[in-house]
Amino acid sequence: MRGILGVALAAAALAGGVAQAQVPTRPGIPSILVWAPQQQSDWYRDIESVYRVETVKRGDKVHPLPKADKQIDFTFEYGGKTWSVDDYMKAYKSSGVIVLKDGKVVLERYGLDRKPEDRWTSFSVAKSVTSTLVGAAIQDGKIKSLNAPVTDYIPELKGSGYDGVTVRQLLMMSSGVKWNEDYTDPKSDVAQSATLPFEPGKNPLVAYMSRLPRAHEPGTFFNYNTGETDLVGILVSNAVGKSLSQYASEKIWKPYGMERDAIWVVDPAGHERGGCCMSITLRDYARIGQFMLEGGKAGDRQILPAGWVDEATSPQITNGTRERGYGYFWWMPDNGAFEARGIFGQSITVFRDERIVIVTNAAWPQATGRELSLARAAFLNAARAAANAM
Repeated sequence: MRGILGVALAAAALAGGVAQAQVPTRPGIPSILVWAPQQQSDWYRDIESVYRVETVKRGDKVHPLPKADKQIDFTFEYGGKTWSVDDYMKAYKSSGVIVLKDGKVVLERYGLDRKPEDRWTSFSVAKSVTSTLVGAAIQDGKIKSLNAPVTDYIPELKGSGYDGVTVRQLLMMSSGVKWNEDYTDPKSDVAQSATLPFEPGKNPLVAYMSRLPRAHEPGTFFNYNTGETDLVGILVSNAVGKSLSQYASEKIWKPYGMERDAIWVVDPAGHERGGCCMSITLRDYARIGQFMLEGGKAGDRQILPAGWVDEATSPQITNGTRERGYGYFWWMPDNGAFEARGIFGQSITVFRDERIVIVTNAAWPQATGRELSLARAAFLNAARAAANAM
């Protein structure tokens, strides 16, 4: 691929983009990676009108996010200019930002004509939800342990490069299986796996991954692999005997008290994509961060194993990674937070010791880029400082 499309796809590869194909609801839908600004604004909040989806159902209660008595409103320096919150949101096409301190809302604003009840697509933020469901399945005894072989739960991978690979190594993106995530190369794995024919009774992604050779010893080298995050979603479903949407509803949405159903895009086999594309309200994104900050508990109920959150959100591998390292589908940026991150400006950033959660949703003009990331980092640092100064 060449030109604008090639640049956009290359950027998506670097950020953790969209590997496996979605299923359009009608002909003529362009690639989600090259939607025009108005398409982004319209379809990010209404993804179910564009792609086939499943629903993550909420329960009868809503976890309160009370508004703090004092709200923050700050300015910050970036690129030789002074920015207000509204300046930043307008310039970087933010549809919503929310900041929690000690579980209370200290900042909540919307842009691009978005309303509080509107959902917004997550891109790779969904990976962090998928890894959290692995923890829930371990707590439930459905996955024996992080050291269990992947082939125990996806037997079609027996005899492949995944022999001897553990669940933990898959969550660290260190399976050692060879994978090329170059979106500009039509012969790359990420390109070829997105166009596989669907055969009834067979998951095309599993069939493709089973043919890949070994490149490294498992657990020794980080290699970003969106295909494997979708594979983890299949692993969870197989282990618990339920769809990802149903399990996410039972383990997070209902017990923690999300305010609105979530939407999860499915692949051609009808399976929710473990690596992409949940649609969630701004406040429910914040609740995900708060759920992790509270150690994976819903009230008095322990949803995740004791110690899971600390382990999942701490550097588990550094060889081949950027920043401080990579956990279990969670990033460790240099500011000391742990972070779920998706292309086009989606993030959940948690400062554990300061009990701060910051969410950004956006429709960046390109999947990622140094300037976009630096501007967001400046905003996050300023929001953190303002929350701590209260």
